[in-house]
Amino acid sequence: MPSSHLDVDPEKGPDLDPRTYAIDGPDVTADGRANDATVRGAAEADASRRGPCGGGGLLARLRDFEAQMDAKFGVESEAIERKRPEDRRPVSWTEELSMALLWASGVMNTSCFATGFLGSQFGLSLKLSILITILSSVAGGAVSGYCATFGAAMGLRQISVSRYSFGWWPNKLVAILNCIQQIGWAAVQCITGGLALTAVSDGSVSLILGVVILAVIALLISLVGLNTILVYERYAWIIFFVIFLIIFGETGRFADNTTPSSVTGATLAGSVLSLIATVYGSSASWSTITSDYYVHYPANVSRIKVFLMTTFGIAIPTTIGMVAGCVVASTFTNRPDWGDTYANRGIGYLIQDMLYPRGFAKFLLTLLVLSGVNNMVMNLYSAAISFQQLARPCAQVPRIIWTLFCFVCIMALAIGGRANLNDYLVNFLSLLGYWCTSYAIILFEEHVFFRNRTFGNYNLEGWNDPAKLPLGIAAAVAFLLGVASWCMGMSQTWFVGPLAKKIGANGGDVGNEMTFVVTALSYVPARYLELKFIGR
Repeated sequence: MPSSHLDVDPEKGPDLDPRTYAIDGPDVTADGRANDATVRGAAEADASRRGPCGGGGLLARLRDFEAQMDAKFGVESEAIERKRPEDRRPVSWTEELSMALLWASGVMNTSCFATGFLGSQFGLSLKLSILITILSSVAGGAVSGYCATFGAAMGLRQISVSRYSFGWWPNKLVAILNCIQQIGWAAVQCITGGLALTAVSDGSVSLILGVVILAVIALLISLVGLNTILVYERYAWIIFFVIFLIIFGETGRFADNTTPSSVTGATLAGSVLSLIATVYGSSASWSTITSDYYVHYPANVSRIKVFLMTTFGIAIPTTIGMVAGCVVASTFTNRPDWGDTYANRGIGYLIQDMLYPRGFAKFLLTLLVLSGVNNMVMNLYSAAISFQQLARPCAQVPRIIWTLFCFVCIMALAIGGRANLNDYLVNFLSLLGYWCTSYAIILFEEHVFFRNRTFGNYNLEGWNDPAKLPLGIAAAVAFLLGVASWCMGMSQTWFVGPLAKKIGANGGDVGNEMTFVVTALSYVPARYLELKFIGR
């Protein structure tokens, strides 16, 4: 074990050579790589700690069943285990395209479309709403894109990646928040998709039944595992891209591009900040799961490629869906009948009214219903493996069981919140942005300032051993300070922070900005002290 005192070179920073930093880790060679024999021994010891899958208990029988299903259908019975470089295969260029197309299928949906209406409801002009949507989508996408670069390099799911900054125990809070986030976001998809399904059926299918139907479809797809999800999501986006182009074509001539914002001065600034927080939160919310979908890529895949394809794979489709919503919301000035339909009957009936001919509109709306399924599939998959990474006993519960548990939670939330979609969108998406900002900043500063931007400085064999991970005190302190700062700057229907209250009549959301600054300034000195006095 290295000395508790950390010698710091003022030019190079803390000495984090993997040969000294891997606390009680496996023996390493001169270049910092783990000795093969030691690695095998550590793996065997870890397997013995987990216990065999055999035995007569219910969980053991379920794990055996899941293992059999994995052998036949690839349902991933060991989803959270680290994927070693030698166990991965080269990927084709079409599989590399999934780094962008996966997210295109996940985000180009009715929820993004509905979020586009918020600019008009905040009193902003069409031009300003579109500008904010584009810039905020790219900013949030960049946060998620950066977090994605850890997946292939480390072979770990996103929640396991953050153990190297948050440590074993504080990272459990991250896992819980991520589970809540994925379940909540899937519930949003259920509501918007259910509204569309109700409209398609002319009311014969209730919203509750629509929610159940969509959730069941997503459940069946998510159960089969990552390989099937990647293939499905690689092509699903094409349908929804065409539908949004049709929406632009049939509604664009009614768009109001001349009416200025209905709010001015400080209230205008507050509305701008609140819309930024909502759109940014939508794109940044993927940051806690992006690595989940890259663990099968070669460890030496270009991090720049991963970053760019993920960033724009999220930002561009999000922009398309939300800008379509901005355009349609602006048409209410020239088509008040559409505004009445949206206010009284919901987004599904609106889409049906504004597209023509009516039979074609029903067909497109039926296809658009499935857009929410794409997102829910990813939410269900990542929520289930986040529960498995919460604690060792949770890892013993098969992924299939956790998926079923998440399915029940999603239906309960969607049915309970079905009457308040807009409030749900504003409050939920903003909250996602707050904590995801803190999460990404901590990962970034740990990698850049304390790991010297080198994955050789991570003891990857110790990913599941608390003794070989940081204690996470610095991350916990920085994260909690970030929580305090976002509470000061948040602007929600149920709470407006003291700083947000000072911006306009309705408040202006500066939670993300406050969180960014406070987390960034607090983590580096806290982590330095943690290394100096604790040594890891």
